[in-house]
Amino acid sequence: MRKGVKYILAGAVIIFMCGGARAEGAAAAPAGPAAAESITPMTWGDCVKEAAKNNPDLVSSQQSIKSSQADKTISASGLFPQISTDLNASKSKSSGGSSSGGTSGGSSAVNNFNYGVTGNQLLFDGFQTINKVNAAKENIKAAQQSYDFTSSQVRQRLRAAFVNLLRAQESVKISQEIYERRRQNYELVTLRYESGMENKGSLLTEGANVRQAMYEISVAKRNVDLARRQLTKEMGLLQIVPVEAKGDFIVKDPATEKPDFIALAANHPSLQQLIAKKNAAAYNVKTAKGEFLPTITAQGSANKSDTRWPPEGNQWSIGAAVSFPIFEGGKRFADVSKANALLIKAEADERSSRDGIIQSLTDAWTSLQNALENVDVQNQFLIASNERAKITETQYSTGFASFNDWIIIENNLVAAKNAYLNAEAQALTAEANWIQAKGETLENIE
Repeated sequence: MRKGVKYILAGAVIIFMCGGARAEGAAAAPAGPAAAESITPMTWGDCVKEAAKNNPDLVSSQQSIKSSQADKTISASGLFPQISTDLNASKSKSSGGSSSGGTSGGSSAVNNFNYGVTGNQLLFDGFQTINKVNAAKENIKAAQQSYDFTSSQVRQRLRAAFVNLLRAQESVKISQEIYERRRQNYELVTLRYESGMENKGSLLTEGANVRQAMYEISVAKRNVDLARRQLTKEMGLLQIVPVEAKGDFIVKDPATEKPDFIALAANHPSLQQLIAKKNAAAYNVKTAKGEFLPTITAQGSANKSDTRWPPEGNQWSIGAAVSFPIFEGGKRFADVSKANALLIKAEADERSSRDGIIQSLTDAWTSLQNALENVDVQNQFLIASNERAKITETQYSTGFASFNDWIIIENNLVAAKNAYLNAEAQALTAEANWIQAKGETLENIE
């Protein structure tokens, strides 16, 4: 019976060894179609350049700026002369009535030709057009600040995707290291079991640990694929490209000194956008009030008309027109009331945004400092776990430590490796959130 169990266990070892060889072989040199897949290494700077060119959110914001600039040109056009020309040609025919002798009169056809030019120049409209132009200028500023805010959001998402891919790639390496360690541990337990120094439960437990390590490798590889897809999406690429993140886990903007959150908030693009909208709303109030004043326009025209071509008859006119609405059913009062309400709303939105940005900056800075300290803590745990694992492995192999004590230390080492990697990734993500809270854009990256 004892001999049969040994054969069964030997077969199990072969299965795990072959499975491990397959896992390691897949990591080193994928077979089949995957082997032909070329991986494109990309640094953080490479990803930023691609996103700046291709991200659809940025493209949309850029077009909003162009639209606002066109609105300003449209508003300003009313300040310039409005000149138009026309050319007309017609032919008319009339029939004469009956003569006194009872005979019908003759008919004649007449040609008519005329062409000319007409011009109008706005002289005064209660400063409505000027205020519309000023409001349009503020709307351009708002659109530009909206672009900066969108850029900061894209930067944060892009950085998070880059960090996720960096973490997933490192997780594959760690998982393979853990698998190799588990496999060696399984061999050690097998030898002790065969010599009668270990029980079957310990052997099966370590065998399950080997299988779990293989599973973690598969999970890590699938996570790499997911992270790649997210990164290429944030870069705005039309096709999913197999990329490899090239970078490290060093936080470059630790912000160890507590900054002036109020000063940082004042320059945030989302707040600047609302300030521009508030200024535009103030000009809209002036525009609405200008409707109560008369509109004065200078007019002039010159044309030629005749029954022959080219026409020789000259006509011209010059003058001015004044218009003043007397009653419009309360429209002008309603326009002023609406404009005032929108201005008050814009002022309230600005105050609310300022308070929210200050709170977001405080939260992001606090999270960054916590994440940085956690990296140091998890690093200390990893150092300690490595040392304990070395000591306990020696003790177990010589019979001075039980399997239960040893496996607990081994599990702690596995947990410490993963915890340290997660802490490093969380620190980079916290840094990205802090930079986004400050409103820094893709263009701010060195």
